[in-house]
Amino acid sequence: MASPTGYPETFTRAVAGLKAVTPRAEILLEEVAAPQRLAPYAYALSGLVMKDGDEVATGRLILLHDPAGHEAWDGTLRLVTYVTAELETDLAADPLLPAVGWTWLTDALEAEDATYTAVGGTITQTTSTRFGDLAGPPAAADIEIRASWTPVGDDLGAHLLAWCALLASTAGLPPPGVTALHERRVTA
Repeated sequence: MASPTGYPETFTRAVAGLKAVTPRAEILLEEVAAPQRLAPYAYALSGLVMKDGDEVATGRLILLHDPAGHEAWDGTLRLVTYVTAELETDLAADPLLPAVGWTWLTDALEAEDATYTAVGGTITQTTSTRFGDLAGPPAAADIEIRASWTPVGDDLGAHLLAWCALLASTAGLPPPGVTALHERRVTA
């Protein structure tokens, strides 16, 4: 059944659930153009995490809807994400980083009671060193999280809150309500 907008009701409710969420202050969300060839209906958001005036992580969350369903999705809706952040180079070399990055996603989904199925993805850690004409700053490191999952139901507010928690974790933000302690030098 179609909604008054001409879109399927499931898709309309899913998008409304995403639009109803207000993220924490450090996260800026913006509606962006969605890919057109992945599903009959799509909606996308970009996310930007700011910390002390600097951009520390970015991401994109895409909602796909195929009313006929999709066997690999195990449903008619699918959420797809890409999140990236710069890291300290010693962190990027940690062999446990991919497993930790994956738990940022799964723990966030569970903490928000965002019921899901058919989750999968990759965690990529990279380091780059510049040479020659590109020589400049010291080595840089990044983490990339690419994942997708099928939400159970079409109320996606909890899924967006979980995605925002993933962005915050990737950016190294403390949990809401927790203040990061800064090292203070004591002089005598």
